[in-house]
Amino acid sequence: MRLKYGEAEERFREELVAWLEEHAPPPEVMRRPKRSSADLSDWSRKWQRTLFEHGWLVPGWPPELGGRNASAAETMIYFEELSRREIHRSLNPQGIGIVAPSIRDYGTPEQQERFLVPTLRAEIAWCIGMSEPGAGSDLASLSTRAVLDGDRFVVNGQKVWTSGAHQADWCVCFVRTDPEAPKHKGISALLIDMKTAGVECRPFPELSEPDYLDFNEVFFTDAAVPVENLLGELHHGWAITQGSLAHERAMLWIDYAYDAQRCVQSLIALGEQPGPNGAPLREDAHFRDTVANFYVDAQALMLLGYRGFSKFMRGRASPEHSLLKLYGSETVQRCLAAGMEAQGADGLDTTVYGPSLWREGSWAVQWLRSFAGTIPGGTSEIQRNIIAERVLGLPRR
Repeated sequence: MRLKYGEAEERFREELVAWLEEHAPPPEVMRRPKRSSADLSDWSRKWQRTLFEHGWLVPGWPPELGGRNASAAETMIYFEELSRREIHRSLNPQGIGIVAPSIRDYGTPEQQERFLVPTLRAEIAWCIGMSEPGAGSDLASLSTRAVLDGDRFVVNGQKVWTSGAHQADWCVCFVRTDPEAPKHKGISALLIDMKTAGVECRPFPELSEPDYLDFNEVFFTDAAVPVENLLGELHHGWAITQGSLAHERAMLWIDYAYDAQRCVQSLIALGEQPGPNGAPLREDAHFRDTVANFYVDAQALMLLGYRGFSKFMRGRASPEHSLLKLYGSETVQRCLAAGMEAQGADGLDTTVYGPSLWREGSWAVQWLRSFAGTIPGGTSEIQRNIIAERVLGLPRR
């Protein structure tokens, strides 16, 4: 079995690495605090446009869309190197990773001309209106209504947990357009200008970081949306929700894999610190076993991702994305919990060792934040249901 890329792919890696070393912003710039996931600062807009203009923003796409027609293997190498170096290609990840592919897949030529390149060039920031107070993990139960009235839709309802809504320019919003249809049908996707009259955003802070405002409640009160802003077919938006979530899951696993490896390295470094009994933690057999187990988990996560990628390369269906989402988010969570518990009370204050994709904080704070990682792309509970039905073939109750 060959567990390496070919010569052509490695030449692609060399070209990418050389370009990143010349052009990428320094780490201290990349780690500057941002206000939300739709907060496109001046430096981030400039960086995203630089990627676009050099064909490194979406390498698998054609040059006119910020790519270079890279192969699937080359695209995987691209995400490897960005994750390894903790380089963000955009500070509006949902815009690049979810919205742009959805518009490319389902948008009309007019929508693609209007939104696609401006999104890729960081001229537009996006949010995604999915979850509602009564429809979180069960997205098909959404109740926000859009009634067709002549040449416009009139939207009423509420979304919640909408990341970056208060700073986004536009929203891909999933609404119910046929209330009589079964719940997985009668759903449509609308492109909504966030400045539309009747759209109100109420941001609220994260529990572990009160100054970081990303989540929002979004209220729609008789908001008028032009009919030409319908994305895809009327009443057939469920396919777009699944496509959007697939894009999100596909881009999450590689970050989870590298986060898990960083967490293991942090555990190893923690071994030099005194434990609750005063002796270095590395002298504790249980701690050593814990580190070894997480090392194996991190390697398994990476290899599972490559197995799914290998299936994709051969045109085969891959259930690995749901497995990776569940395994990755919960491995990071358990690893942080282990580091916190090994230190006892000191885990409340000791900062996680080394640079990471997580915002800075103690082991305890990072562990609290890790619960959020089990939500995007489908909660752990939803992933378990998908795995039970589609991977294990278990019957529905």
